[in-house]
Amino acid sequence: MNKKWWHNKIAYQIYPKSFMDTNNDGIGDIQGIINKLDYLKDLGIDILWISPMYQSPMVDNGYDISDYYAIDPMFGSMDDMKQLIAEAKKRDMYILMDLVVNHCSSEHEWFQKAMQDPDGEYGAYFYIKDGKNGQPPTNWRSYFGGSVWEKVPGYDNKFYLHSFAKEQPDLNWENEVVREKIYEMICWWMDLGLSGFRIDAIMNIKKDLTWSDLKPDGPDGLADVYKIPDKVTGIGDFLMEMKQRCFEPYDALTVGEAMFVKEDILPRFIGDEGYFSTIFAFEPCHAYRKGNNYMNYDWPQPFDKWRDETFHNQKIVEKAGFEANIIENHDQPRGASLFIPEEDYGFYSLSALATIILCERGLPFLYQGQEIGMSNRRWKYDEFNDLETINQYHIALRSGMSKEQALDIAGHHSRDNARTPMQWSSEDNAGFSKGKPWMPVNENYKMVNVADEEKEYGSILNFYKRLIAFRKSEEYNEILTYGDLKPMYEKKDHIFSYSRSYKEQKLVLICNFSSEEKDIELLEDYENVVFVNYEQTTVIGNTLKMKPYECVVYSK
Repeated sequence: MNKKWWHNKIAYQIYPKSFMDTNNDGIGDIQGIINKLDYLKDLGIDILWISPMYQSPMVDNGYDISDYYAIDPMFGSMDDMKQLIAEAKKRDMYILMDLVVNHCSSEHEWFQKAMQDPDGEYGAYFYIKDGKNGQPPTNWRSYFGGSVWEKVPGYDNKFYLHSFAKEQPDLNWENEVVREKIYEMICWWMDLGLSGFRIDAIMNIKKDLTWSDLKPDGPDGLADVYKIPDKVTGIGDFLMEMKQRCFEPYDALTVGEAMFVKEDILPRFIGDEGYFSTIFAFEPCHAYRKGNNYMNYDWPQPFDKWRDETFHNQKIVEKAGFEANIIENHDQPRGASLFIPEEDYGFYSLSALATIILCERGLPFLYQGQEIGMSNRRWKYDEFNDLETINQYHIALRSGMSKEQALDIAGHHSRDNARTPMQWSSEDNAGFSKGKPWMPVNENYKMVNVADEEKEYGSILNFYKRLIAFRKSEEYNEILTYGDLKPMYEKKDHIFSYSRSYKEQKLVLICNFSSEEKDIELLEDYENVVFVNYEQTTVIGNTLKMKPYECVVYSK
């Protein structure tokens, strides 16, 4: 595996709408990001992935783009964007934007022209098909519920495809003209100074062109559209063309949102010859997901499934390349709530989780607020903003659950949990804005915020700083970046342990991820304790006496 500029870096995702508001309209903006670059640099961050800031009607919070060449005025201007790129470069930081090219917005110029003449030039930019006597062409269900097909206005038997919301029509990647326009746009942004992209929903760009029904998987007679990528071949041709045209010439970092890639084809996706630089390691953090709906998911994250998925993932990825490791992002509940039982939330559980993730092999991605222990909030139904959450709430009601039960389930798993405003201080609105925030602030902001944690040596924020410095230190950076990962104590209840080995170095991490004390028999003699989350580690004879959520890293 060839070494790359990004391998030993730390990445951080910004959800701009909720990061920092400088003009007091209740919405985060680009100047807010610029204002906090020094904070992020001090934390140890090198790479910033910023969720969409393109012009958009915001039906899906920016993932419905109406102009790929414009910044939405709610975030600022193109001059602000150029300033952000320049200020990041001054600090040796790298900017990744979200690339959303499976679909665009129904307000995009292309789609507007397509609706005026569905059989014309721009109609071919999308998937517009005749129905079955006024009914949709297939029984595919969109990611947000309901049919993927919407009638073209003014036509009784003509439909357009949308894998997500009806305001997000899918682009026709089979059309070479469409691909060329996408590639032209990507290169325009790279020439502006970006270092790469996180690539959204990219596994959906290849369709089943036979337009065949799937076996129904619900009482509505529909079947989930996410099953289509497993049925079709040829997506690699599109992905390799995009890589060669847009990414290779710039040595760009590309992070694909590619879920459940099978082991035998993983080398095609990541590594030296892969379509992407890396993909997110979704399987471990999604171990709690069973079935199609929130009401089928586990809560909290089952420890054994998480640990098993982590070790399986590390094993299959090892020879192929690097994955991007996460415990949360804008599409998931807060990791502090998902992985940690509510009664166990605190410094030791948060620091244990952080150490496990940041010492794994792969590129660590933090999500805004993770470093201060931001958690889920308690919701009322009319506070939800996320389309997926609202849909899942109603699915739970239709299954026979009470409003209270449906709200509890939706509140646990809602993507809105990750989108509450960043908690900068104990001042009004958590210091995020002097206006009314677009999304309710988590009520715990007076206890969980950057300003207070910066002052407290023993805070989770300062622990993250020490942990990142440990990972990036001259002594341990190579082993924590390139070292092999081997599972240890796999049968021990709530013990998460692995070794990292590189050249003559070896590190061993042992974590008691539970609220109970545990005894661990050490398998070998270790030279030093090099990182801990407790002030003192106790070993009696050959037995490590582990306190609740204690995490120890030994050197050998």
